[in-house]
Amino acid sequence: MGDLRFCPACGAGLERRRPAGDSHERLVCSACGRIHYENPRLIVGSVCLHDRRILLCRRAIAPRRGLWTIPAGFLELGESPEEGAAREAFEEARARIRIRGLLAVYSVRRIGQVQLVYLAGLEDPTIDPGPESLEVRLFAPERIPWRELAFPTVRWALERALRLDPGDGPPVPVANPGGCDPEELPPEGGGPA
Repeated sequence: MGDLRFCPACGAGLERRRPAGDSHERLVCSACGRIHYENPRLIVGSVCLHDRRILLCRRAIAPRRGLWTIPAGFLELGESPEEGAAREAFEEARARIRIRGLLAVYSVRRIGQVQLVYLAGLEDPTIDPGPESLEVRLFAPERIPWRELAFPTVRWALERALRLDPGDGPPVPVANPGGCDPEELPPEGGGPA
């Protein structure tokens, strides 16, 4: 964060300092005094189920190109988180989904992200890779490529979804296991606990 060097309002240089009455350092314009806040980015995604199989996408883009993930990405202005999750599923896997409920809220402080992960069902099993995916596939739980998952939060979301009983209704959302940041965890292997 902090890639901004010039004020979008007047073009003057920005400096990092603590404005009067503020508790954090901010980017402040050296000429007009405008404060430019840097806030976490919102990521939306979904664990998409169909006949007890889970949709995964092999990433065609950095970071973690070639590894598997759930369909997810940045929330766009003007859309709800649920709309964003549905859009990402279509963009990455040409999947049409029905959101069932919020599965988890994860925070990744190091990179300034808050991730909202939904539980969803596929409207139909027709899927194809979008431009950000090398391939897409429906995996039975025992066939999930656990050692090839792109991010710790993907593992957490998949483990959470697999622990749910399909007859329980909408899931109760969870947060980071143990309150830790994903980067604080040792490398993991295997599948769900």
